[in-house]
Amino acid sequence: MKKMKSNKNFAAKSKTVPRATGETRKRRVEKQKKDLGSLSVEEFFSRGISDSDDGAGELSDKDVSLENGDDSSADAVDSEVSSEEDYDDNEGGKISEDGKEGEVNEQESVSHKHSLKKLKNTDPEFYKFLEENDKNLLQFGISDSESDRDDDADDKTHVPPDKLEVASDESDFEEGGDLKERKGGKVQITLKMVSAWREQLLADKTPATIRTVVKAFHAALGHVSAEEDDDSQEFKVGGGSVFNAVVQLCVLELHPALKRILKLTSVSSKIDPVKAKKWVKVKTAVKSYIGDLLRLLGGVSSPHILSVLLKHLHQLIPFVTCFPNLSRPVLKRLIMLWSSAEETVRVIAFLCLLRLVTTKQKELLHQVLKKMYIAYVNNCKFMSPNTLSGINFMRRSLTEIYALDDAASYQHVFLYVRQLAIHLRNAVTLQKREHLQSVYNWQFTHSLHLWVELLGATANRSHLQPLLYPLVQVIIGTINLIPTAQYYALRFHLTQLLIQLSKNTNVFIPILPFLLDVLNSFDFNKHHKKVSMKPLDFTCILRLSKSQLQENGFKDAVIEKIYQQILEYLANEAHRISFPDMVVPTVIQIKTFLKTCKVSNYCKKLRQVMEKIEENARFIENERRKVAFSLDDRKAIEAWESTLKESGVPLQTFYASWNKLHVRQVAKSATDNEKLGEYNIPVLKKFQKRRSEEVEGPVVLFPSDDESEGEGAFGSDTGEPRTKRKKRTKKIKQQTLVQPEEVKIESDDENDVGDVVEDLKLSDIE
Repeated sequence: MKKMKSNKNFAAKSKTVPRATGETRKRRVEKQKKDLGSLSVEEFFSRGISDSDDGAGELSDKDVSLENGDDSSADAVDSEVSSEEDYDDNEGGKISEDGKEGEVNEQESVSHKHSLKKLKNTDPEFYKFLEENDKNLLQFGISDSESDRDDDADDKTHVPPDKLEVASDESDFEEGGDLKERKGGKVQITLKMVSAWREQLLADKTPATIRTVVKAFHAALGHVSAEEDDDSQEFKVGGGSVFNAVVQLCVLELHPALKRILKLTSVSSKIDPVKAKKWVKVKTAVKSYIGDLLRLLGGVSSPHILSVLLKHLHQLIPFVTCFPNLSRPVLKRLIMLWSSAEETVRVIAFLCLLRLVTTKQKELLHQVLKKMYIAYVNNCKFMSPNTLSGINFMRRSLTEIYALDDAASYQHVFLYVRQLAIHLRNAVTLQKREHLQSVYNWQFTHSLHLWVELLGATANRSHLQPLLYPLVQVIIGTINLIPTAQYYALRFHLTQLLIQLSKNTNVFIPILPFLLDVLNSFDFNKHHKKVSMKPLDFTCILRLSKSQLQENGFKDAVIEKIYQQILEYLANEAHRISFPDMVVPTVIQIKTFLKTCKVSNYCKKLRQVMEKIEENARFIENERRKVAFSLDDRKAIEAWESTLKESGVPLQTFYASWNKLHVRQVAKSATDNEKLGEYNIPVLKKFQKRRSEEVEGPVVLFPSDDESEGEGAFGSDTGEPRTKRKKRTKKIKQQTLVQPEEVKIESDDENDVGDVVEDLKLSDIE
């Protein structure tokens, strides 16, 4: 009966209402869409889901057909609106006469629960979203629903709930910037969210927050890379302030949070994180974060930011070792920074490498030794004062890595020393330019320097000492390959390596013949063709040019190097019981040189060395007469030598005092301060120019035909004739125009300009 009554009402209603035209139907469709969009979540949910499954299917079909704008869909909407009006009349609901559709009656609680249960099965993600954001919708015992509906009808305008508001498009610092915005399924990260994550990391001990922060860090990297539109990302970063906040959060708070969750104390830093109970829950997030951190290290160029990120990576080294697939890219990035970055970054990268190798020494040591040596050789191709400190740091740090395991290092050192010997053999046998250049270069020299320092650092261990002899033979062969004056700089570099090796390993190496051979093979009495006020420094030189060989600074530097290295080598051997016999050939060759050399400064230096050698030889002979042991008693000889070394010998005392002054002079010459420099050449030039300007200035600026005016302008009380003043001015002009490099000195060797420059002091100039 109720159905028949509703059909009669519908028929009566349809008679009174005229049939709607096409435009009227379109207007009704638009109005229906507006009303549906203005509904709240509860109203839309109760209206959109019907009691039966067919009703739900009809709602989705209507939504699609409304968007297409078909006439059939408009008719369906008309019939639905009429049926709803009849139903409202029967239930007592009121509908306004201007054509507005009325409020939809509240569904019964049973059907409501049934619909929500179906929604939970079909769309669990949306159901979970409702539980988190709108719990009132899931409360089935709703009271006073009719009064709430009347209040909503009286307001006429619907105000959506706060939790569904769209995030602000203004700056991240504005109020309301903490609201989340979903665009394409992504959540917009804001500063308030980052601060909330920070509090959760400090207080919460569950891995959920760590996984969320790692996803946010991945989204932050996607913001600055080409992966910003990746649909797999859950978050979206919009703004530099949010990016910095996310990175800062991860760098400062992520590692302590991991330690708290996995229960890793600071004392037990060597504990494997894999053994922790909750490691499985954070394993994927940690692996993803380390990969993203490597990407960030590859894209940063600021030394300060690199230092901060490397310190953070140093903390995460125990976690890096848990992933063998990540060890190789981490090593590659760290070795690149260790070999080519700024000084501070290099040090921190080396500390990361050292901790990584010591943690997984068996798995990573061979790989690290090979890659670090290749990087060292590649970055030693060119030598300059700017690259000297970086090369020295790489050599010392690489020596420390090789010293971790002597057995593993022996294989690498043997292989690389053998390669150097093969290059030397090809150069000696073939004598071709390319083979000679493969030996006489900085890479070959720095490789020898590395192995010399390594054998010296491991002298108290027996694993690497068998490589001492082949290494010394390679160095000696390199010295004798081209024994010309052009490669004296290379010779001095190699003899210094032999002195260092002999001192550190306590092994006798005959080095004096290579130094004294320079005195016999080069003519130091030959007049130089060029004058160089600045001394020649061999630190960054391997081969000398022909113009450098013609300077007086070349001979000064050679004599200074011979003087220095003879003193250093013999001071190390001065306590030996065989010292008087060992220095006999040296004294003879120095005396021969003093007889032939006519340069006073050169003779003075070598005569001083000879006197100190003879003094130390006499001291050893006097001490040697007091002993009662035989020469075949090695232990007694070593004990006597160690006692004599501790008490001190004359040559060692002299070398210690000379070395202090030498180091101080080198430090002064290396500075840019003019007051600390050895030679102040610009002061000399400025002094000459100022003198010429004072003389010739008045003649040019104040010309006069009257002799008295000219004299008054030049100086009222000089009393010098005008013609004499002009001649003197012309002579001074000619003197100032002469270039010092083009002057040919033809004077006695006793009054050599180079000798005068060597004794020049700053006090004399001032």
